[in-house]
Amino acid sequence: MRAAVVLTVVAVMGACGGGASAPRSDRSPPATEAPREEGPTGGSTLVGPPRAGLAIATFAGGCFWCTESTFEHVLGVGEVVSGYTGGSERAPTYEQVSGGDTGHAEAIRVVYDPSVVSYEQLLDVFWRSHDPTTRDRSFFDEGRQYRSAIFVHSAEQRAAAEASKRAREAAQRFSAPIAPEIVDVGPFWRAEAYHQHDYLTHPGRYTAYREGSGRDAFITRTWGAGALEAAQRHGGTAAVER
Repeated sequence: MRAAVVLTVVAVMGACGGGASAPRSDRSPPATEAPREEGPTGGSTLVGPPRAGLAIATFAGGCFWCTESTFEHVLGVGEVVSGYTGGSERAPTYEQVSGGDTGHAEAIRVVYDPSVVSYEQLLDVFWRSHDPTTRDRSFFDEGRQYRSAIFVHSAEQRAAAEASKRAREAAQRFSAPIAPEIVDVGPFWRAEAYHQHDYLTHPGRYTAYREGSGRDAFITRTWGAGALEAAQRHGGTAAVER
């Protein structure tokens, strides 16, 4: 019965982000200092730098509902924003991005405390949180907007990301070649309010989407039960298993 309900909800929702708009949950203001640029329809805003002492990581791993919720549970992460990056369209709307013509990916901006969690540990969570072997697709979401990518903010992040990718390739844990792009980050546009923290504002819809897509089954099959949760708890406590 539960499986039937999941499949029915997913069929009605369609791709990640489908469904009616919903109010954002009550959360503290983002830790940014730069002004934000409103989109032409108020759909997205340009996100600025974090407060002093914090750092940023930017990842794309398919539906941003799922990557956002995963990184919000990592020890040392203070804020995660769902948004769009990697394309040329300014202030894109969800409808534009989901149409596949903007070049943007659904992505997340992770603000973290490097004294608590390292960038290498965030990369470990990234690998464990989705299927990195598919190009321009994530489970049943298809299109370049769902690509897997690591958007680097510095030469140090690029070196760490490339080393992490080589380590994953050498480990041969996946049954197919690893596909994530490693590219310099560009402007990051905050997605519409109803996309932020969807796992909190619409837990039933979020759970149905996540389970119905096969994401959780893939993670468990590839890494073992509880492996992702263990990586989320590793911030500042121990070296992450490679």
